[in-house]
Amino acid sequence: MVRVTEMGKIGIQEGNDRNSSSDVDEFDPWTAWLYKPRTVSSLLVGACFLIWASGALNPDSTASNATVSSVRRGVWAMIAVFLIYCVLQAPSTLLIRPHPAVWRFVHGMAVVYLVALTFLLFQNRDDARQFMKYLHPHLGVELPKRSYGVDCRIYVPENPKSRFINVYETLFDEFVLAHIVGWWGKAVMIRNHPLLWILSIGFESMELTFRHMLPNFSECWWDSIILDILICNWFGIWAGMRTVTYINGKTYKWVGLSCQPNIISKVKRSLGQFTPAWWDKDEWHPMQGPLRFFQVLCLCVAFMTVELNTFFLKFSLWIPPRNPLVVYRLILWWLIAIPTIREYNSYIQDSKPVKVGAFCWLSLAICIVELLICIKFGHGLYPNPMPTWLICFWGSVGVTLVLFLLVWCWRNHRQMARKRL
Repeated sequence: MVRVTEMGKIGIQEGNDRNSSSDVDEFDPWTAWLYKPRTVSSLLVGACFLIWASGALNPDSTASNATVSSVRRGVWAMIAVFLIYCVLQAPSTLLIRPHPAVWRFVHGMAVVYLVALTFLLFQNRDDARQFMKYLHPHLGVELPKRSYGVDCRIYVPENPKSRFINVYETLFDEFVLAHIVGWWGKAVMIRNHPLLWILSIGFESMELTFRHMLPNFSECWWDSIILDILICNWFGIWAGMRTVTYINGKTYKWVGLSCQPNIISKVKRSLGQFTPAWWDKDEWHPMQGPLRFFQVLCLCVAFMTVELNTFFLKFSLWIPPRNPLVVYRLILWWLIAIPTIREYNSYIQDSKPVKVGAFCWLSLAICIVELLICIKFGHGLYPNPMPTWLICFWGSVGVTLVLFLLVWCWRNHRQMARKRL
């Protein structure tokens, strides 16, 4: 039995029934109001806001608005109404920190993103590029051509600024920090060293595979192997697994705000609300059997597809790497991936799985639609064909995996037949 007391809940939870609200025996008096439903009140407040924002009682106030402005305001109001509905009425997920409403909001944002991608999929490439101007005024302009991996020398004696100018500019680029933070986030979510290194090496192999299509995949060998894999990826994975070890070793005994003895303890407890209420070990065990191996392989493929979609979407829709929309998408994907990994791990560990969770389904749907956009809008943008040796290599990898799984299944079937005898 583990005593777990939420910031707004004090209750006893046993075994794996932590997700059920029936385990809550009482509420902390200081924060009980946060967990009481206010659906009707929120509906009335929202209706008053719509009356004010839309000019429903005073149509003359909005008569002078331009059509584009009215449409933009209407779309944003439509999204806001849907998100409010999700926060109030959408089903809760496996996660309850910092509040179940936060993850219901993320669920709503994922649905909005999926619907927006579906709309974009039905446009042609030029219209889609111009449509991006409505999201950010600096978009819709062709990206300037840049050269990548042209000068791969580590030592440049003729450069007046620095003889190691190539290494200096690469090492002190802001994307290096983003690279490390990204792999820290992956490590915290996946919590498995071998899988993380497979993803790390796998994505670098994807860069090598598609470098004939995307110019920014043409990196120097020391950038790809030393800086990316051995420094950034390693440090991010190391820091993430250290975080996992620290959180896994903690004793989770939560006490409500009203029971804290002083202001410092109350502040610590408030900040603790943004940490996990408990910590479960995600056991993947890819070598447990052919089915589990295939399920984990699908997870790796999905991860690398989402990563690749980032670069192909930027290239085909003319989105600069430093545009805030790129950051917003990555943050949204990170928030979606947190419950997705938990749901998928619970699904593959369940002896009799019924269906995947809502976040898991949404993640797969978003990944597919993003990929379809990349394929549709990329038609005619990549004149260089894939090298023959790459086709032969990945074809051999695919055939080897299929043969490996078939032999594995045949051996398991033969072993089970012997046991029956």
